[in-house]
Amino acid sequence: MASAYVLINCELGSEEEIIDSLKHMESVKEVHGTFGAYDIVAKVENQNSDKLREIITSNIRKLERVRSTLTLMGIEGQN
Repeated sequence: MASAYVLINCELGSEEEIIDSLKHMESVKEVHGTFGAYDIVAKVENQNSDKLREIITSNIRKLERVRSTLTLMGIEGQN
């Protein structure tokens, strides 16, 4: 199973809207609002690493009011 943590910066005041959108996305397993350098962290999992990358680049990063992301890809077998 391929996994990634996506750290998200969003426009001020849009956190709840983006969290709600993420909760309804395929392969998004956890979503948390955060304090600090990033506003939201999402855990994403999929059987296929190419599909995982597609979800992050085509779905999460293109959400309206998302300003930037940082993706931490998990190393399979080190969990």
